[in-house]
Amino acid sequence: MHRPPTAEAEVAADLAAVRPDLGPRFTAGLPGARAAVLTRLWRALAHEPLPWIERREHGAEDLTLRLRDGRALNGPGPDPYATTAYVTAVELAGVSYDDPARLLTDLGVPNGTAFAAELGHSAASLALSRAAQQPSTKEPVHDWEWEQRVVDGHPYHPNCRSRPGFSVAEQLAYGPEHRPEVRLALLPVPAAECLVSGEWPKDLRDGERLLIPVHPWQAEHVLKRSCEQGLTARPLMSLRTLAVPGGPHVKTSLSARLTSSVRDISVASVAASAALSAFAETLAEHTDGLLHFTRTFGAATPDSPDLAAVLRESPAVYAGPGERVVPVAALPLTGLPDSPAWSAEFARLALTAGLRLLELGVALEAHGQNLLVVLSSAGTPLRLVYRDLADIRVGPSRLARHGIALPPDLPARILTDDVTALRRKLFGSLVAGTLAGTTGDGTALEAALGTAVRQLPRTPDLVALCEEPVPAKALTLMRLSPGTPGDQWALLPNPLVRGGA
Repeated sequence: MHRPPTAEAEVAADLAAVRPDLGPRFTAGLPGARAAVLTRLWRALAHEPLPWIERREHGAEDLTLRLRDGRALNGPGPDPYATTAYVTAVELAGVSYDDPARLLTDLGVPNGTAFAAELGHSAASLALSRAAQQPSTKEPVHDWEWEQRVVDGHPYHPNCRSRPGFSVAEQLAYGPEHRPEVRLALLPVPAAECLVSGEWPKDLRDGERLLIPVHPWQAEHVLKRSCEQGLTARPLMSLRTLAVPGGPHVKTSLSARLTSSVRDISVASVAASAALSAFAETLAEHTDGLLHFTRTFGAATPDSPDLAAVLRESPAVYAGPGERVVPVAALPLTGLPDSPAWSAEFARLALTAGLRLLELGVALEAHGQNLLVVLSSAGTPLRLVYRDLADIRVGPSRLARHGIALPPDLPARILTDDVTALRRKLFGSLVAGTLAGTTGDGTALEAALGTAVRQLPRTPDLVALCEEPVPAKALTLMRLSPGTPGDQWALLPNPLVRGGA
């Protein structure tokens, strides 16, 4: 039977046409890229509530998954907080697999075909990203430079580098890890036809028309539009958000599936952006200077998620003389954390700010892309900066207990008094994501958390963090459940509980 070409073969063929010099490095990097994706997939198989897994049998150094169809899947003992690629192969029904896409295909699970293709794209794109890297010893000067050094993408999502729909030439032209300049199209739209939140800047107006920044991939593939006017920008970690030198960060719509979701900007999020930005200024006043929120200048859309943009200030404005602002996902690239003491101090800072807001009634989506840290010239973590408020959760009852008024224009979808939902939002992003990704494994996470929590007020939220399993988004389950809306969750062993990590 004829099999279609794999993502790896497609990338190799495209490379031969557009960048033949990268071909040997791409090929040499494929085993490491497959292992990186397989490690992320193994984390999911070991811990997510996947319905086709009957039970899990833990050995001294391995794990066996008993599938409902009678087969067994065996691999190394899992560390749910590891960020290094430690899984090079697993064995399904006596057959060894080092390719995550082939493994998922042969598992034959519901909705697995599309996800298997994405895993293939993820490994191939990751090998491409690594192959194109040029060593640099220069300290980054601009805010986008730290972000563009994050080559491997999401530390735990199997789709860490999946970019289906992007050719090799487009990945090289738009992927932040390839460090390109991107020319955003400026699409004129009559102001009377647009929903505008905040103040749309004068330099993005043309008489009675708004000039909406559009990602060139979106302009070509979705809007089918060309535009003579443009704006030069540098892509950030999220690819669809770009930094304009000397200006704002521009979040654009991008109707392509990256990691879990299609990256449109909903009309509702445009409408709420000004209210959320004003609310964030109120929240910052309750953090004693530990946490800043980037302000949203303006957002606009002509009532369509395919054509929308949000303008935000750069987090770099919150750095003082001699300080630098670094996304948490890029911290390992700075040489930090460089000691258990540094990790513990960063954990204390992040938990202090996150738990204080949670007590007030606000749960941040504090993963390594949204959360940034202000470092002193010596590398000491001083303060935090948070950006992108679109997916926070707000508890009206908690706010009321603390005398904080609930803004009238917040989206209904972010409002909840469910304590579990609030804790999942913060702990799943900050502990299972940011702090785990920064420390790099369960043992180091245990040490950092253990030191940090002893310095924090023992609130009910802290008790839950110390004693209950750690929630994490079930990223693979979500990709295999296309008909189930919203987040789904896994419970990871708590490193602070004896035998938990």
